[in-house]
Amino acid sequence: MEVCVATIGRIHSDTEGLRLNREWNRRQRHELRTLSTFRISNSASTTPSTSSALLLGKPSLGSSAMEQLDIERGVCIPFRKYTPETVRNKVLESRGAILSLLARGAKIVWNLGLYWSALTYDCLVGRDEEVVPYRARQLRNLLCDLGPSFIKAGQVLANRPDIIREDYMNELCILQDDVPPFPNQVAFAIIEDELGQPLEKVFSKISSQTIAAASLGQVYRATLRETGEDVAIKVQRPGIEPIIYRDLFLFRTLASFLNGISLQKLGCNAELIVDEFGEKLLEELDYTLEARNIEDFIENFKNDPTVKIPRVYKKLSGSRVLVMEWIDGIRCTDPQAIKEAGIDVNGFLTVGVSAALRQLLEFGLFHGDPHPGNIFAMRDGRIAYVDFGNVAVLSQQNKQILIDAVVHAVNEDYVEMANDFTRLGFLASGTDVSPIIPALEAIWQNSSGKGLSDFNFRSVTGKFNQLVYQYPIRIPERFSLVIRSLLTQEGICFTLKPDFKFLEVAYPYVAKRLLTDPNPALRERLIQVLFKDGVFQWKRLENLIVLAKENVAKMNNNPALQVKNRSMNWQVQKKLDLTDTIRDGARMFLVDAGIRRQLLMALTEDSKLHIQELFDVYRLVQDEIDISSVALEVLRDLPEVTREFMLSWSESVLSDR
Repeated sequence: MEVCVATIGRIHSDTEGLRLNREWNRRQRHELRTLSTFRISNSASTTPSTSSALLLGKPSLGSSAMEQLDIERGVCIPFRKYTPETVRNKVLESRGAILSLLARGAKIVWNLGLYWSALTYDCLVGRDEEVVPYRARQLRNLLCDLGPSFIKAGQVLANRPDIIREDYMNELCILQDDVPPFPNQVAFAIIEDELGQPLEKVFSKISSQTIAAASLGQVYRATLRETGEDVAIKVQRPGIEPIIYRDLFLFRTLASFLNGISLQKLGCNAELIVDEFGEKLLEELDYTLEARNIEDFIENFKNDPTVKIPRVYKKLSGSRVLVMEWIDGIRCTDPQAIKEAGIDVNGFLTVGVSAALRQLLEFGLFHGDPHPGNIFAMRDGRIAYVDFGNVAVLSQQNKQILIDAVVHAVNEDYVEMANDFTRLGFLASGTDVSPIIPALEAIWQNSSGKGLSDFNFRSVTGKFNQLVYQYPIRIPERFSLVIRSLLTQEGICFTLKPDFKFLEVAYPYVAKRLLTDPNPALRERLIQVLFKDGVFQWKRLENLIVLAKENVAKMNNNPALQVKNRSMNWQVQKKLDLTDTIRDGARMFLVDAGIRRQLLMALTEDSKLHIQELFDVYRLVQDEIDISSVALEVLRDLPEVTREFMLSWSESVLSDR
């Protein structure tokens, strides 16, 4: 049996593990921890009350859905804010809980029942298709009327083609979280309660009107009395937590009646979908968690001079109030203002796409709601993010599978692409993927065959939505956030530059990662990309180098890198550094007989020496390589490489006898 404790010991053995271990220490009270790839057999709910059950491998009652989520994500969650048991206990402990539940439940069932009856009537009279636009608008308005929990649920459904059809999704995409603000007096009282002192002692001024108001809270602009710095104050809506807990309890109760349909259509219980939703919603309610999210983003981008994350004033913040640095930027929906500010649009878009891909593939911690109101262009060319209540975590396992999927797409290996869906949780374990393979092939070939000039995520997602609706595919919540994040950011790119090609920036970033990242897993993926059906792809290697150099050049042209008086510890890559790649390649050539055989065959394919191809590759990288540095690195590794070579040789000799 493999459990979290064993996993913690295993991850210390490599660099990624050490980084994640430091992150664990820094975020030890964080409700969600990404540790590393691991499997849990017979795991248990990991609330404090059942943590001993986890170590003993004994499942606790009602925890099966949460266990499934943990296994899919490849993460260990030592302390949960959300579990079905916690929600039930929280709701039922208050006075008058039963009456409140009955009244709220009756309202929900009545309104949803009326809507469902209307849909049924439409089907019976044969007008279900012609009234779809009207019914979709009716659903959006209904969710708004039912309150903040349903508004949030609608926003989730807008990215869940596995649950509702595309025309309804399109209507829910315009579902707004804007609601009338609650009175300033109430908000200021909450701030004073969290601060433990009067407002005027901390702030010299505070805006009389909210900067933004949403279903869970609202934002003010203020100035610190002590330093004169402008800050943003986020205040939680009063009394919202009991309402959310009550609605989540009712959601899960209703979902229990839909498990049979959900298992047939999605391959999972409806309760699991509610658990995913409830977990993220309660995270958004905890402003101390959002403060930690911001600190993690600051840590991740601390050496990146192109990204701005607002700092948190932790001494002034609490569970209901969050005080952050004020971001004085330009909204990404205003291309004219960006151009008038002298910001290079191409450079800014390159920075934005690279930052998004780093969050997804490098850090595994990404902004889950990057709509235009949460992303700003700084006047020096940097990109700034705000609002970190909705973030998602991808484990090391998930990141590697995503990179595998990219490699399989490049190699047009559709069988493995389908298997990647199972490994990521889109398909239930044991599902027959053979019917899905032709559909995946048709989607990818139709999209990639047009080339970079016509490729966009929205068109691919539209085709994928049809696939999801036809087969028992469930989109895990974290990946629905990934899809929404990519679509939203691609939309921002098109707003600023209608002819922008997302993949023309994304491909060079991925190419640079494959060529330069020292992670052994990525080295293995690089080899998979360079060899197809046992044949070395010289042209693909050249393309990777060209794209990687293009990424470095575009990043260096960003005005944010030219600004002086910045912190000297910011690291800017002036050229494509292939030193580690060449060193690791030399090591693999000497130690790994299989790789050595493949490379020698690549140089002698078709009964000829491929000297010209080798020269073409060298010509591409000669300006990027410091020969003396490479030689020094190889010499440093020579004793260890020699030892590994001798061990490998001796093992091969002994095995032949």
